[in-house]
Amino acid sequence: MLYVDIEKRLDRFTLKARFRCDHNTLALFGASGAGKSMTLKCISGIEKPDRGVIQFNDRVLFDSEKRIDLLPQKRRVGYLFQEYALFPNMTVSGNIAAGMRKLPKAKREQKLRELIERFRLSGLENRRPDSLSGGEKQRVALARIFASSPEVLLLDEPFSSLDTLLKYQLIPYIRDIIDDFGGETIMVSHDIDEVRQLCAEVSPITDGVTQETVDSGIYYQKIKKQYEDLK
Repeated sequence: MLYVDIEKRLDRFTLKARFRCDHNTLALFGASGAGKSMTLKCISGIEKPDRGVIQFNDRVLFDSEKRIDLLPQKRRVGYLFQEYALFPNMTVSGNIAAGMRKLPKAKREQKLRELIERFRLSGLENRRPDSLSGGEKQRVALARIFASSPEVLLLDEPFSSLDTLLKYQLIPYIRDIIDDFGGETIMVSHDIDEVRQLCAEVSPITDGVTQETVDSGIYYQKIKKQYEDLK
């Protein structure tokens, strides 16, 4: 179970994120600039909250009162960035291997082969990111994340760089990845269709403040009705 209760002062508002994710997929849903991505950055350790607690099971990742602030590489949190953040000077194999530098060479090579097969990257091992399609880049980024054996998965607008057709082709694939992972997954989105198809629960966020977590199907119907009422 991942528990988040943090505050961070930003230019337009103070981020106040409070929610828990217990062995399912939770969406942080809201407009652009609402504080969704900043919340993920705080969970991953890229950004530091001003106060609060972030805890995964019995491991404290951040606690402002106890002055605990684990480094990102010690949090076991996998973060899929919007633009995937692949190393441009590395091949597909190099990018994936970068996520498991501490493994012995033999185990690293075996795991690399397994990840290339799992993420359907066979034949692309020696290609560089600038020669890959959007979907291929996404799969490389996911493979690199899973190379580090994360305990929590963060997806920051995972389809924002893809065209509409490719997005809907990849949604079932991402759903399978999340299901196979089986752990806590938090996805940032402002697309209610993405949320409905990929997430069990939704924590709406407005001007940095998260609201009560609700079932994604119920929330989808609520948003759909609001849209129809505006017609």
